[in-house]
Amino acid sequence: MIFLELVLQNFGPYAGRQAINLDPRNEENPRPIILLGGMNGGGKTTLMDAIRLALYGQRAQCSTRGNLSYVDFLNQCVNSKAHPAEKTRIELLFEHIEDDKPIKYRVVRTWEKNPKDGKDILGILGDDDTWPVDSLVNIWDDYIENLLPLGISNLFLFDGEQVRNLAEQETPPQIVIEAIRGLLGLELADKLAVDLEILVNRKRKENADTKDLANIEQIEQRLIQQQEDYQVIEKKILTCKTHIEELETIQREALDKFVSEGGKIAAERNQLEERQKEKTTALENIRQSLSELATDILPLALIPNLLSQVQAQGAKEFRYQQVQLAKDVLLERDKRLLQWLNELAVASENVDKIQSFLAEDADNLYTGYSQAEAPWLLADEDSLSQLDKVKYHLQNAQISARQQLSNIASLEEELVVLAREVQTAAEPEAYQKVRDAVEEAQNQVAQAKANYETTRRSLTELADTIEKTKKELKEYTEKNIDSKNREHIISAAAKVQETLKVFREKLTLKKLNKLEEEVKNCFLYLLHKSDLVFRIAIDTKTFSLSLFDFDGKPVPKHRLSAGEKQLLAIAFLWGLAKVSGHRLPVAIDTPLGRLDSSHRSNLVERYFPSASHQVILLSTDTEIGKKEVETLRENEAIAREYLLKYDSASRQTTIQPGYFW
Repeated sequence: MIFLELVLQNFGPYAGRQAINLDPRNEENPRPIILLGGMNGGGKTTLMDAIRLALYGQRAQCSTRGNLSYVDFLNQCVNSKAHPAEKTRIELLFEHIEDDKPIKYRVVRTWEKNPKDGKDILGILGDDDTWPVDSLVNIWDDYIENLLPLGISNLFLFDGEQVRNLAEQETPPQIVIEAIRGLLGLELADKLAVDLEILVNRKRKENADTKDLANIEQIEQRLIQQQEDYQVIEKKILTCKTHIEELETIQREALDKFVSEGGKIAAERNQLEERQKEKTTALENIRQSLSELATDILPLALIPNLLSQVQAQGAKEFRYQQVQLAKDVLLERDKRLLQWLNELAVASENVDKIQSFLAEDADNLYTGYSQAEAPWLLADEDSLSQLDKVKYHLQNAQISARQQLSNIASLEEELVVLAREVQTAAEPEAYQKVRDAVEEAQNQVAQAKANYETTRRSLTELADTIEKTKKELKEYTEKNIDSKNREHIISAAAKVQETLKVFREKLTLKKLNKLEEEVKNCFLYLLHKSDLVFRIAIDTKTFSLSLFDFDGKPVPKHRLSAGEKQLLAIAFLWGLAKVSGHRLPVAIDTPLGRLDSSHRSNLVERYFPSASHQVILLSTDTEIGKKEVETLRENEAIAREYLLKYDSASRQTTIQPGYFW
């Protein structure tokens, strides 16, 4: 399917008749992008609404409609400067393949101010724009559902606000959930299940008498009320989940503030102060031990050279005393020897020689031990031994003192760190304030979760009640209505219901598995970062996304940057569009939002040229700026460029060829 032309006449800010050629094809080189630039409030969203309105009419999910009735919305869309007699008109020319041939249709919707029937007039023109295809007018809603189903149209026609909502919420918004359900074919299965139930009830009624019919209708009314209550509680659960997510965000912010303002340290204030006391006591004990060393032997460490000199002098004098004692003993022996020689009548000259030898030998033997100065220390052996012990104990005392000084330095550093931590801790009043904020946030989250759990239990109980009511209706029918000619329909319908249930589950798993892989590939392609996510899982009930890294551990969405979240949302929509199997145009209003430059570059270079065979971009000058548009032009991705020129004085917009630059 390709949009070829959009014509607006007196629609919104577009006065008169204005046409936009949307055909991306040309003979030389087909290019996918149709770029329309406009400032905020200049009519970009109006163009998107015009496409939706042309295709779906009263069913269109236009952004500016809100809670307005269709007639009020049509009146709102009439140009303020239009003449009352002039009609407002929208035309959308598109082409698609039908029976292996290209077919063109021009959808025309016209209306005037305060239309009588409260709706527009629909016309469908054929190839030459001259003959109406009346056969399509009456079945147009069914026909367009086969080409571009309303349920999945938001996957192809979306805006930046939709992307932001999808990026920020843990659970996809309802509009995306409906698109997913339509994509997975769940709506068809659910509708078939409802139709089967209606058929079964109709057959039951056909076989019931007046009393039975009244009883059955009473049970059915009760069942209808219970089902309506079930839907109300389901919506309430969604509201509760959204509320819980908001409160959890507030709780995280309160915890961050609590930690940043010293709350965490203040919560350990008593422990810090106790540790300060312990370290201070240990420091005083070491200092006391040093004082004891200072009053004992340690002061002698101030005169190490003097102690060494005393020790050397004592040893020298002690050796001199020993030499003197030995000399006296030898002289006594020599004296006895000479006396003995005289007694032996040895010749006197020989005795003299021997005596001379002994005297000389004694002098030579003790010459090395002579003392130049007279002994002055006069230390005995015990004193010298005591001096050795003193030096030994002094050495041990010095080692102990150095160790204790090192311990003192370490303790003083620890005390400085502890003092700094205590100083950064919040004051008791400030601490109590942030602590109260944390507790209040925690209490609100707990209360919200309790409300959610209560509502969930109510929903479960109501589901059980509905099943009991259905069972009661079935049992009542079986007991009171015996209709063999209808029984096979009822029993067959029950089997089909069970088959539908299994089919729905298998279909969901099959489609979601394919969707998970497609979304992951799109996300990694846009992100250009292959190590962030290994797998993306989609919940089968809520359709929420869960990210996992290469170790199989979950990656919380709040850890992603704002840009990464938006890329994930776009990858989600892109993956859904791919899995849908529909070859359809993509229209994006305000596509870049709050993305930074790197993420913008990824979208411009990777997503826009590949999103579809036709991509209609509605952008401001700050989203697709000069750099981005030049990149798209260099890559030959732009087929046509338009500028929505808004005149603030007349509040009218005109469509001109070209972009901002």
